[in-house]
Amino acid sequence: MKTWRVYLSGEIHSDWRERIEHGAADAGLPVHFDSPVLDHENSDDCGVEILGAEESNFWRDHKGAKVNAIRTRTLLSEADIVVVRFGDKWRQWNAAFDAGYASALGKSIIVLHDPALTHPLKEVDAAAMAVAEEPDQVVDILRYVIRGEL
Repeated sequence: MKTWRVYLSGEIHSDWRERIEHGAADAGLPVHFDSPVLDHENSDDCGVEILGAEESNFWRDHKGAKVNAIRTRTLLSEADIVVVRFGDKWRQWNAAFDAGYASALGKSIIVLHDPALTHPLKEVDAAAMAVAEEPDQVVDILRYVIRGEL
């Protein structure tokens, strides 16, 4: 039986990832989940911690973004499905970039966001195979796609 690889991209300030992971486990779905580094400080500091300090915040962020991109590009390219969550508290530029990158790779994308974000995310939604409002809907999509069960 195939183990599906699902990449969970997007906001880090709510429990949406855990809800999807637990829902998939409870349904017995053969899914392996990947994500970006979820520790915000580690993600921001990885470049300078590993490769050395920078005087300018621009170069500090540049270095960290490139180190993080090694993980992100690899895991996105290996994913069968990419779930991209947009929250309402922060602008998730990285999530939008991940959605665009996944789309360019021809990946199946599920976008997850509140209906209030439909207009600002219309281009991202247009690239998705499904747009969900709740993590449980993502689990239901995975159940259907993997097993053909409603």
